[in-house]
Amino acid sequence: MKQQLISIPEPSEPSGSKKIKVVVLTTVMLTFITFWRASAIILSDLASSAYYVVGIAEKAVGPSAPWFILFVMLFAYAIRAVYIESSSMFVRGGVYRVVHEALGEKAAKFSVSALIFDYLITAPISAVSAGQYLSGLLNSLLHSIGSSISLDESLVSVATALTIQCYFWRKNIIGIEESSEKALRIFQVTATLAAVLFVWSIVTIAVRGAHLPPFTVQLSDDALGWLRDIPWLRTIGLVGVLVGMGHSILAVSGEETLAQVYRELEAPKLKNLKRTGLVIFLFAFVFTGVNALFASMIVPQAELLGEYNDNALSGLAMHFVGPHSVLLALQVFVVVTGFLILAGAVNTALIGANSVLNRVAEDGVLHDWFRKPHPKFGTSYRIVHTLAILQTLIIIASRGDVFLLGEAYAFGVVWSFIMKAYSMIVLRFKDRTPREWKVPPNITIAGIEIPLGLGIVFAVLFALGVVNLFTKPTATKGGIAFTILLYIVFGISEKLNKQRAAHRSHELEKFNMLAQDQLTAESLGCQHVKRTLVAVGVPGRLEHLQKCLKETDPETTDIIVMRARVVQRTESATASVSIDTEVEELFTAVIKMAEKEGKTVIPIVVPTNNVIYALAHTAAQLGSEEVIMGTPHRYPVDYLFEQFALHWGMVEADEKHNVRLRAVNTKKEFIVEL
Repeated sequence: MKQQLISIPEPSEPSGSKKIKVVVLTTVMLTFITFWRASAIILSDLASSAYYVVGIAEKAVGPSAPWFILFVMLFAYAIRAVYIESSSMFVRGGVYRVVHEALGEKAAKFSVSALIFDYLITAPISAVSAGQYLSGLLNSLLHSIGSSISLDESLVSVATALTIQCYFWRKNIIGIEESSEKALRIFQVTATLAAVLFVWSIVTIAVRGAHLPPFTVQLSDDALGWLRDIPWLRTIGLVGVLVGMGHSILAVSGEETLAQVYRELEAPKLKNLKRTGLVIFLFAFVFTGVNALFASMIVPQAELLGEYNDNALSGLAMHFVGPHSVLLALQVFVVVTGFLILAGAVNTALIGANSVLNRVAEDGVLHDWFRKPHPKFGTSYRIVHTLAILQTLIIIASRGDVFLLGEAYAFGVVWSFIMKAYSMIVLRFKDRTPREWKVPPNITIAGIEIPLGLGIVFAVLFALGVVNLFTKPTATKGGIAFTILLYIVFGISEKLNKQRAAHRSHELEKFNMLAQDQLTAESLGCQHVKRTLVAVGVPGRLEHLQKCLKETDPETTDIIVMRARVVQRTESATASVSIDTEVEELFTAVIKMAEKEGKTVIPIVVPTNNVIYALAHTAAQLGSEEVIMGTPHRYPVDYLFEQFALHWGMVEADEKHNVRLRAVNTKKEFIVEL
């Protein structure tokens, strides 16, 4: 999305006067994407867990682990429904925004602290897992050529993880983020791998036969943590189920990315968000859940807990029917694809954490020192440095232990989900404005709607969170310590920012300026033959823009949103390179409305001494077929149309260029053809 400031000639300006300068204001371009691309971005994080969750769950609950993973993948759809409802309420509706709206600043700071802990562990566990797969492949290749050399898997995994971390550290400083196009290509490769593994698993089972893993839970001492010395707990089935789910919940990652990517989904936004959720569910269920089941059925249990504990998909590939050389080639395919996905998850973690901390800084919670842009690249490099250093220290401290990282990861995942679900329940009663969609089922008792579905999701998540507190000592101590530490940092930063926060404008878009010397459809970046020009004035009167957004097909028509800024005649030849808070607030409202609809707009500000002339001149220059405006307060609509028609005759030399004028308010619409 572009924000642009244009200076044009006034009617009273004599011919031959000095050249009019044009100043273009731009922000980060917001390109709306299809639900396929959105799914690919989320799955670059979500699909990565398929590469390490099997080994972690097997260590905790034994051969029954695949059943827990499958159940968690089903439950993930319910968690995703919570995010769909929150996104329909807040276009930029991550955990921090939702918890802030429902429970206030203190709870929001706690939730974002847990979320940052999640992101800090995401990168190390993904990078270390990539190293485990690489070391396993290298050892397989060495053994295939008869070599007795065996590489230290922990050393290789740590070295690989540090290399990946340093690479994306640098890339995020430069500002080259993972694009939806690259994510889509990785998704396509991963989908191919998923299909190959699924078909080959079926063939192998048909040829050799296999048995389903048992439903009996075998809790290890590591799985029980602080509860290991209470023998009778092992006899309670519900405890075993919750522990099994607690060690499998890390398979549900990427949900926060769903909330972030909603901003960039194309229209119809909510429908495409639901489609995205369905694609994610189907793919993750097969790639993570079903492959976990196949691995348990095909790979001997001793090898799954031993050689292939940290690279179960490699073990699955090497135990298919077929020649060893072909299976080795398949293992290479598994490792290469996994390396791409896991490395992408490292990048996603850095980008996500950076985005969340920037959002917190905008609210005055994190000190502005962290937001200082890089002198060359303009990125928030101090935040990236801080995150990358912490992730590097975690990689080194873990010594390549995926199980240890998995335990810690589950803390951030579960508690960010808990805060999100509870906040959505609170908002059902606190904010009764109509929702576009709600998590079902909902029942009404005595005129009060009870969010039964949300309540069930919250209850399950809360039970998992409590069990994890006692069964994952390392995660509990590390997670709570980090959360408290970050909460204190936020508190101190907020106090230092108190004076600035009292005078700031919330959530205003940031603009950069670029000089241009022409006003054409091409210079504005128009992509289509049809163009609609919408005149706007103040943030509170945008009902005509709303109507235009709902009616316009973005595949055929560009929407240019114009704000006229009245200037003195002496200023007319040179446009100011700055904009005031009023214009920033207007543009912010325009952008949010466009994001809500999922349609791109091109807002422009036109300095002029005659507003109606500027509107007519801009429409003529851009070849607009339609001009839409709000109804005026100070004079009749007919007078507005007459003035526009007068100026249209002055600026449009092409008699074949007809324009349709529309004046719209909440109750009525006036139309005239010129």
